[in-house]
This record gives sequence, structure tokens and C-alpha cells, in this order.
Amino acid sequence: MNILIFGPNGSGKGTQGELLKQKYDLAHIESGAIFREHIGGGTELGKKAKAYIDRGDLVPDDITIPMVLETLRTKGAKGWLLDGFPRNMVQARKLWEALQKEGMPLDYVVEIQLPREIARQRIMGRRLCKVNNNHPNNIYIEAIKPAGDKCRVCGGELTVRNDDQDEAAINKRHDIYYNTTDGTLAAAYFFRDLAGDGKTKYIVLDGEGSIDSIREALLAQLD
Repeated sequence: MNILIFGPNGSGKGTQGELLKQKYDLAHIESGAIFREHIGGGTELGKKAKAYIDRGDLVPDDITIPMVLETLRTKGAKGWLLDGFPRNMVQARKLWEALQKEGMPLDYVVEIQLPREIARQRIMGRRLCKVNNNHPNNIYIEAIKPAGDKCRVCGGELTVRNDDQDEAAINKRHDIYYNTTDGTLAAAYFFRDLAGDGKTKYIVLDGEGSIDSIREALLAQLD
């Protein structure tokens, strides 16, 4: 089972991804981890990417896409969940073309919908567990409020990302995500329009629900 998941920062897609990983034994592949793996491992693609990053430039798609595919091949033998990529329409088209060329199926595309203002509030209330970043803790959501300054799941130490408290940075990220012309939502809609081929199923979820209700709605739509 191969899944592509979309959702704005604050929608809980990381939490849902972790639940799917555990239930279906999928490789939960996050875009940031792909770069860290290739750069840290000193792969040829990683070296090329690092050269751009060191100059403060964006890594071009002709390096990023092969890195993504290589990680999907090596980590996702039993199936994968790709999270955080593609981020725009151009990357969506290139990823789809690359998957087709590799003969790699895309079974599901999941979009978690959440109003922008609610997403912003959730980000600012988010607390990250040092043991597992996907343990849900949020001071503004009653159901997942942390136990004081400790993770509600494992009791681990909690931290706060500086950019989670920077409204300008949050708005910048959301400007990219909610852009339906050439941003991340445009990429999601690209796959939505492809879903009519009968090979890929597009699933829409209400991100305002609880973690459990979203999970149940998602599982009900996975064959």
C-alpha cells in the first residue's frame, strides 16, 4: 500500500501517518528526513543537494525527485506513506511522471482539510516530545493537552519549535500550502484529478475532528 498525504501544518497529518505506519507496517517517509538521510549518508545525490543548501539555494527537482524515489525503493518495500512532498504543482507533475516511469503504484492520496485560522492556532499550541515527535501534545486542544511539561503519551520531555511561535513564519508556510494555483493544495488537486483513472483513490478528511475520529474515517476508506 503506497500513500501520499497532504495537510497544512497543524492538521495532524504526522500523527495520522504514525498511526498508519503502525497498523500497516508502512515506511513513514517525511521529506525532511529524506534530505537528512542522503546528506548524512554522503550519497552522491546528498552531496549535490548539500552544495545547494550550503549556498542557501533551493535544491532543484532533478536532484530532489531521484532522492525521493531512492528512499521509497529502499525504505518502502512493504509500502510507504510519503509526507511533505510534493509542495507545489511542478513537483507533483514530476513525481507522478517518475512514479509512472518506475512502475511504482500510488494507491491512495489523502487530504486532511483544516481552516487556516484553526491550523495557525494548533501550530502555536503544539508541543514536541523529545522521544517521538508524533506523540500528540497541544496546550489548546483539551483531548491532547500535555501533562504539565511532560508528554501525555510517554512522559518524555517536551520542547517548543521557535518557528511555531512565529506568526510571520506560520503565515509564510500556509501561504504556500493553501495556494490552489501552483502551491501545495494545487499539487493535491493535481492528484485528485488523476484519481478518476480507477488506480488511485483520493480521500478527503475533516481535520477539525478528534484524532480518533479522523483515524476511523481514514481507515474506513482504505481497502
